[in-house]
Amino acid sequence: MNNNRQSGTPDKTKLTILYERLSRDDGDKAESDSIAHQRELLEGFAEKNGFKPYLHVSDDGYSGTNWNRPGWIEVISRIEAGDVLALVVKDSTRIGRDYIRVGALREFFVEKNVRLIALNDNFDSDRGDDDFTPFRDVMSEWYARDASRKIKSVIKTNGEKGKRLTNAPIYGYRLDSDDKTKWIIDEDAALIVRRIFQMTIEGIGPHTIAGTLAAEKVERSSYYLTKRGIVDYSRYSAEETKYDWNTKTISDMLAKPEYRGATVNFRTAKDSYKHKRRSKAPKEDWLIFEDTHPAIVSAGVWELAQKCRETKRRPSPNLMGEANPLTGLMYCHDCGGKLYNHREEKTGKMYYHKQIGKHYPRSARDVYYCSNFSKNAVTARINCTQHFIRTATVRELVLEAIKSACGSVKENEAEFVRKIREASEIQQEAEAKTQRGQLAKKQKRHTELDTVISKLFEQSATGKITESRFDNLLAGYEKEQTDLMDAIAKLQAEIDSFDADSVRADRFVEIVKRYTDFTELTTPMIHEFIERIVVHEADKSSGQREQQVDIYLNCIGKYAVAQPEPTQEEIEAMEKLQHQRERKRRNTQRWYEKRQREIAEQEKIAG
Repeated sequence: MNNNRQSGTPDKTKLTILYERLSRDDGDKAESDSIAHQRELLEGFAEKNGFKPYLHVSDDGYSGTNWNRPGWIEVISRIEAGDVLALVVKDSTRIGRDYIRVGALREFFVEKNVRLIALNDNFDSDRGDDDFTPFRDVMSEWYARDASRKIKSVIKTNGEKGKRLTNAPIYGYRLDSDDKTKWIIDEDAALIVRRIFQMTIEGIGPHTIAGTLAAEKVERSSYYLTKRGIVDYSRYSAEETKYDWNTKTISDMLAKPEYRGATVNFRTAKDSYKHKRRSKAPKEDWLIFEDTHPAIVSAGVWELAQKCRETKRRPSPNLMGEANPLTGLMYCHDCGGKLYNHREEKTGKMYYHKQIGKHYPRSARDVYYCSNFSKNAVTARINCTQHFIRTATVRELVLEAIKSACGSVKENEAEFVRKIREASEIQQEAEAKTQRGQLAKKQKRHTELDTVISKLFEQSATGKITESRFDNLLAGYEKEQTDLMDAIAKLQAEIDSFDADSVRADRFVEIVKRYTDFTELTTPMIHEFIERIVVHEADKSSGQREQQVDIYLNCIGKYAVAQPEPTQEEIEAMEKLQHQRERKRRNTQRWYEKRQREIAEQEKIAG
């Protein structure tokens, strides 16, 4: 230590830093903790004891457990540069509330030959540590931990009661000027929010939506909120990037239940009171309270947008327009796998038809195949057939089903609801009966395995089977029991859902009333009306290619298009067509048999 320090005369070539800190947690305490009072206290000490030149460095609104305080970072930076003679604080808690880290800092100050003075603690490092210094540091950390525990308890109680844990509104809302705890709709931003949801329902992805808004020079959400003084996001609101919407922003907006009028609490959590960074909490820990503020989009629109986002839709490799809106709704009847969309533009390339033996120009294609039949069948380990169907065919069937159902609603709404409820009850009862039968079989097998395992232990105890054989058998039986338990739980849940579920025909009627034009099948119509489409393998046994397609409508389930009774002329035409097909089949069979006899005669002569 130099002579100036020992004699008490400050080194005039170095600074004395007067450091003040005030936390939001203790900001409402007595005036003695205010930044102004700390400045006055420290400055008076410096003037009286000749610590000149001095520099005030303050952190206003920062907790002592946060070590990324701007002012404190400046203090450490100056000390490391060798510019500091002394550091003066009101008390050691102003440095921080982590006794291990504060202790390490004391050693750091000694190493850098910096004098530490804590006025209210009567501490001066030139006089050496006193016996109470470590205890003061520990008590300081205990205080921070206790304060954090109390604050956390209050937040938890308020959150469980449904009180919003943040007053910072999201894009589309602003605070009510009469009640700062309430959110009200900001109509200018709400128009953009509604447009984003509508574009999603139309099958447009977040990346394209972000590009569209940027091209139209719509102000990005953080810039908009900052510019209008709703929330301060100035760190992310540079003027040159005010139109730079990004994919993540759109995706996050679409996932927020707040837009349907709900409050979400405990979406994030902290691992420790010492860490300010929050991490995303599991969804099962969230608490969601509905109808706490005005909704920008209806619950139905919000749910539909989530459904549209579940399936990843991408254009084909040659970028033939937008992704097919039917993707994600098409399923194979036999294996249950999804159907994949295959599209190709018309090109000048030729392909060889093996059966005909000629080359033909390749035409445009837009078709679906079973995913377990295509190239990933080896990895899926599922054998299935092609289940080929054209997109145009599916769209025609879907539009026909929607027209038929909506026509029935408009013709006689009450009768439609009655028939749908009746059909749903019959269908659910049949499915429930099947499920109950499977459940009984699995429960019986589970009970049988208990007996088998018990006998296995007896055989092992009497030495009738070897130890290795016992281990192998036991492992197999226990795995089978575990699989059975999982299957039993799943079946029971399905049966319970049958008992609790009721058809939502009224909801379907509400959807129908929103549409007046059914001349063309649009992407929003597909997403609003269609739950799934199940495609059967084509049947050619009659001589004609026939294929069954089951269309399941949202809210009402499988729907069969009502077919009018055929007229006498239509019946006669169908019978005539059937006779022609039968005659053609017989002629083909005779030709084949004749050809086989000719081949046999030729082989006989040649032999």
